[in-house]
Amino acid sequence: MEPLSVAGIRLGTACAGIKYPDRGDLVIIEAAAETQAAAVFTQNAFCAAPVTTARAHLHQAAPRYLVINTGNANAGTGVKGVADAATTCQALAEHAGCRAEEVLPFSTGVIGEPLPLERLVAGLPAALAALRPDGWTEAAQGIMTTDTRPKWASRRINFGEHDVTVTGIAKGAGMICPNMATMLAFVATDAVADQALLQQTLNEAVANSFNAITVDGDTSTNDALVLLATGQSGVNIPLEGEDRDLFARTVREVCIELAQAIIRDGEGATKFIAIQVEEGRDVAECRQVAYTIAHSPLVKTAFFASDPNWGRILAAVGRAGLADLDLEQVTIYLDEVCIVRAGERAVDYTEARGQEVMARSDIAIRIELGRGMETARIWTTDLSYDYVRINAEYRT
Repeated sequence: MEPLSVAGIRLGTACAGIKYPDRGDLVIIEAAAETQAAAVFTQNAFCAAPVTTARAHLHQAAPRYLVINTGNANAGTGVKGVADAATTCQALAEHAGCRAEEVLPFSTGVIGEPLPLERLVAGLPAALAALRPDGWTEAAQGIMTTDTRPKWASRRINFGEHDVTVTGIAKGAGMICPNMATMLAFVATDAVADQALLQQTLNEAVANSFNAITVDGDTSTNDALVLLATGQSGVNIPLEGEDRDLFARTVREVCIELAQAIIRDGEGATKFIAIQVEEGRDVAECRQVAYTIAHSPLVKTAFFASDPNWGRILAAVGRAGLADLDLEQVTIYLDEVCIVRAGERAVDYTEARGQEVMARSDIAIRIELGRGMETARIWTTDLSYDYVRINAEYRT
């Protein structure tokens, strides 16, 4: 299904030649006047210049334009990088007839190289001229870096006599362990929602989507996620009640679909792995166990090889750092196959059954800790030869 247009949003994509000639690498998203915005950004201390600028501008004005470039992260570029991000906003503002503070900049690509500002600014008129309501697909392609395919998700929900649309695009395939969002994601709705409600909705959605994925355990300098509400549908989302819950659930569904698309397109990935940890004392310790498994190179390479080396999973659970873990209460499953029961190999487990599961492209690991009622789930990939090759050759 193609992305659904969102009333009050137009997108334009152009070829600015930032890193490669003849590919879309500059995207502008235009939002109608009075649009409300919520955002989350990377928690990496070395946050990129556009992150610093976008954060500042969100405190000063409601955004009218978002400008996204690929091919260069404008990160690790110091004072000059911040000045270049500001110049980008000012240049777009002059072309579009708005204030610089109403422009939010975003960048993705190689860290530590100066932004090719002249090429970026020269490409702005073409991106503005390309603005149209159905420009989502081209925009999803235009924000890609090592992604192999564009990522989008859409939902349309009914509120009485009126519909509300939620559509989002995302990019990301490596350097994925967001701790807030993904590499870059942009979600828009035509609902009427005040900024506080919008931020709360976004925070809740992120916790169970972009904050529940990892490819390699690396949090980018440039991660950002923006949620825009244009209000063009006329449907007012209340602060509480069934309508509020329906809207929040829909935004969460879009974010989960985008986040899972990132995992399925992880650099060199051949397996989509869901890790669910149950019966923990709290969500934090469940996530601690899940991420320990997901970040283990030994576990990830075993999945790539389709090798049912379940001892690697057992070892990861054991080194996750849970205090007073009662091993006899721990049970581990690969899909429907129990591999560990009462802290040791399940008596009915066979290598053949483990091999059959490991050969699948979608696999679930489920761990029962037997020490509480809380649950957490994350999604990850295997670790392949191609992941090493892609990242070894990234700058060449």
